[in-house]
Amino acid sequence: MPSIGIVNTALIATLLGVTVVLLPNQVALIDDANKVTNLAIVSSVTLLITLLAQPIIGAFSDRTRSRFGRRAPWMFIGLLVMAMSTVSLGSVQTIAFLVGLVTLFQLGFATISAPLAALTADRYPPERRGMVSAFIGFGLNVGYAVGVFIAGNLAANVNLAYTIFGIGAFVVGFAFILVARDSSSLDMPVKKFRWTTFLLSFWINPLKNPDFAWAFVARFLFILGYYVVFGYQFFILIDYLALDLEGANSAIAVLGLVALPPTLIGAYVTGWLSDRWHRRKPFLYAACVAMAAGFMSQYIAPTMTGQVIMVILTGIGFGMYLASDTALMTQVLPDIEGAAAKDLGILNLATGLPQALSAIVAATIITSFGGYSGLFIFATVIVIVGAIAVIPIRSVR
Repeated sequence: MPSIGIVNTALIATLLGVTVVLLPNQVALIDDANKVTNLAIVSSVTLLITLLAQPIIGAFSDRTRSRFGRRAPWMFIGLLVMAMSTVSLGSVQTIAFLVGLVTLFQLGFATISAPLAALTADRYPPERRGMVSAFIGFGLNVGYAVGVFIAGNLAANVNLAYTIFGIGAFVVGFAFILVARDSSSLDMPVKKFRWTTFLLSFWINPLKNPDFAWAFVARFLFILGYYVVFGYQFFILIDYLALDLEGANSAIAVLGLVALPPTLIGAYVTGWLSDRWHRRKPFLYAACVAMAAGFMSQYIAPTMTGQVIMVILTGIGFGMYLASDTALMTQVLPDIEGAAAKDLGILNLATGLPQALSAIVAATIITSFGGYSGLFIFATVIVIVGAIAVIPIRSVR
């Protein structure tokens, strides 16, 4: 469990350090006048291109037979792609080349994350998955704090920042593959491959698997609400709170650290309690309420104080949600033995798709519907609707 937390920390630090801090800096330096629209283009195009990669890679991971296991070979390939593209990003001078390299970066991350997500279902029984989810949540939240702190302090030298992230992610990821070894899959049975059957397997009938469908919708809405705000946090600091570029980089580094303690408390307390009480849904409701309260605090108080209150409340909500939702996801899979990585990859579209759409939605709201104030109202409504979507899930309490 600790190694799962550590590898997630490194991967998320790289992902969010790049996408939350370094890319907005690069986009603003390339074309400051169109930075909101250009960031939406870079974020949306690259994520949409890579969205289908995760379930497909997950499906091939399920079918992989090697002495190194089903998951490790794919994770190694993903690490190589992610590291090389990250190191190369610092030299990019145009939006077009930025789109190309960020696409490779996201493909590398998808190739790692699909098999990594399946390890929870592979190795742990349902009664232990709340704590596993808490360690994953630890990685996500510490990774966010570490990523934005390093990126914020090194943003003046993007080449150095990208190099540190690329090499760091590869070293930690490769160490994880060596330490938390995957079992050989050579003796596992595998069904004969047919493209028609393979492609049809990605359709999971929501009428036959309603809990799976509602879990997808709930996560989709929660992630959309979160990322329409935090995907543009850097520009919120500049345009909404009137900080300059240097001030925004310093502030976002500090805010990442401020968010860490409440997020970890939310994740670990929730993970422990959800396993002890065998309950997931009440914590998801509470998480959505905390997230909504955080967004409204920044709307009511458009100051740095309001920003601090927002990251504390949303940190608690994000930690609580991930600790319960990750465990819940593994309990609504149609085929946990034979297709866990593929099905989790489909559910992870509920994370990737709203991230991709969030940039377009946020840019539209900022430029046409009330600016950043409208963004906070939209995010509040969306996460509350996401809480309502949890109610119909019946197989998990």
